[in-house]
Amino acid sequence: MIEFKQPALKDQDWVEGLLARGDERGCEYNFSTLYLWCHAFHVEIAQVEGFFTERLCAPNGCHYLFPVGSGDLSAALKLLEEDSRSRGVPFSLTGVNPEDKEKLEELWPGRFRYTANRFSFDYLYTVDKLADLAGKKLHGKRNHIHRFEENWPDWTFEVLTGENMAECAAMAEEWYRRNAGEGESDMLDDSLAEEAKAIRKGMEHFDTLKLEGGLIRAGGQVVAFTMGDKLHPNSDTYDVHFEKAFGDIQGAYAIVNREFARWVRAHHPEIRYLNREEDMDIEGLRRAKESYYPDLMVEKYLAQEV
Repeated sequence: MIEFKQPALKDQDWVEGLLARGDERGCEYNFSTLYLWCHAFHVEIAQVEGFFTERLCAPNGCHYLFPVGSGDLSAALKLLEEDSRSRGVPFSLTGVNPEDKEKLEELWPGRFRYTANRFSFDYLYTVDKLADLAGKKLHGKRNHIHRFEENWPDWTFEVLTGENMAECAAMAEEWYRRNAGEGESDMLDDSLAEEAKAIRKGMEHFDTLKLEGGLIRAGGQVVAFTMGDKLHPNSDTYDVHFEKAFGDIQGAYAIVNREFARWVRAHHPEIRYLNREEDMDIEGLRRAKESYYPDLMVEKYLAQEV
């Protein structure tokens, strides 16, 4: 049986080293993501034959993240299969993208049934699209920002630091207070509760996780903030983990989105895409992400033994 363990901050270097070899664009291939959300999905990690993988449990069962790294992929997969057998559960892999499907079919033709996890597809946008909001399709976003700037002429963008972190934490607490019980379902409310824990965790370990962020201040108060980091040190994709704004302030979401994209472009010229993660099958969240017209979708499938 493979010795899986809960992720700890001391694991960051070796995990990121293996993730860099795979160079995936999915948000689950990011150390901050797995560390911040490990409480929600019972995530455990391991190094197997030179590959990184994790075992996570969701409502539809426990699965292994498709391994990334370098070496003998077949040997790594066989060890994961043996581990599932020793636990008495079916062997299944999650986070499987189209290229991974091809690899599995080459190694084990016809062995797996593939189910698209549409709710977990990641939305990717070019940095320039979100920073410039050019073109007719994004005219509405520019209008929202224009209205915000008219209503709040004193607005400013600030980089998230230890000095203003407490204000963002207080703003997040107020945001969750306002939105408690207002979700589309009990499942959404549970997801928001888990997200609140992840945000607090991110703020607590902000520097260690090498997170970055920004906030919008209007009328002297924080009305929006966002946090993210590169998927791994060599990646061309930046993972936006959290974005919170008061919904009753028109344009607050749009302007924090734009300003942080501009900040990332200025400070990380190597970044090509912003990964704004999945929509979790939440209709409102899906509409919001689709309204920016993604340039790429990171397709993910669940591979289960036939």
